[in-house]
Amino acid sequence: MQRPAVIILSCFATLAGAASAWRNPAGARPAPSTPVEITVGGLNRSYEIHVPRSPAPGRGYPVLIALHGGGGQAESMIRLTKLHDLADARGFIVVYPNGIDKHWNDGRTTVKRKVDDVGFIAAMLDAVERDYRVDRGRIYATGISNGAIMSNRLACDLSDRIAGIAPVAGTLATDYASACHPANPVAVLQISGDSDPIMPYAGGAVADFGGRGEGGLVQSAPQSSAFWARLDGCGRAAATVEFPTVRPGDSTRIAVLRYRDCPAGARVELWTVKGGGHTWPGGAQYLPAVFIGRASQQVNASAAIADFFLSLPPRSSR
Repeated sequence: MQRPAVIILSCFATLAGAASAWRNPAGARPAPSTPVEITVGGLNRSYEIHVPRSPAPGRGYPVLIALHGGGGQAESMIRLTKLHDLADARGFIVVYPNGIDKHWNDGRTTVKRKVDDVGFIAAMLDAVERDYRVDRGRIYATGISNGAIMSNRLACDLSDRIAGIAPVAGTLATDYASACHPANPVAVLQISGDSDPIMPYAGGAVADFGGRGEGGLVQSAPQSSAFWARLDGCGRAAATVEFPTVRPGDSTRIAVLRYRDCPAGARVELWTVKGGGHTWPGGAQYLPAVFIGRASQQVNASAAIADFFLSLPPRSSR
């Protein structure tokens, strides 16, 4: 008989995804986004896009791709991250793609439907670049869980277009590391909870929930960060620095490790959420902590990710 935690998590498709598990606090509705459908490789694909009201800057809008977790959809990622508000305030486009069967083919050999999600993201960017004034030197990706692993794959396979990634609660698939040969350096902000019961901070087997999940193996958070630092040509890591506590009632803490001497535009940082779980820091506690761990409120991951990307110098446009 399955343990209750496994039953509940598998019902929610587990990986930070089920829209019914996420509530929008105080009933506030996010700013509007536009649904778009395209055909890629004979499959109907879709995404939501939010364009700020402010005019495009001189080089065009930066673009942030936000990838939902396994079992999720664009709408659940919108509600979890509230990136719309930041996009309006800071002048960037945010795009929320939808995976087939609510999952991404993120490089794990255990993924059940091995569709060409890299090709989909490339085609989606083609459409966004065609329809809006976009700064092609400032295109970034973030994601949670399955979406975080997928953002790593995009950095491997689309480094000519993706200038930086910010994986949350997910790292590089162990199966895919040997196939990862990016043509360009990629900035990386890794955010992981060291008490994540689903995506192990120390690496190894991802929870597969009795075969309902995708399972497979991932690198540890420090290993994944070191992997990117090595590919980018960074130097050694500096000493870890712990952020001051901003929520005294929250037992989690944020520890930051930064690599030295990285190329301009390709910084690598690891933010460890001490006591944090399979969650989006600053986001909702979408299931009880006994099942997914704690959602830290010591930092707003969405704001931190936007700050990280927008502080990078733009690449030369293609």
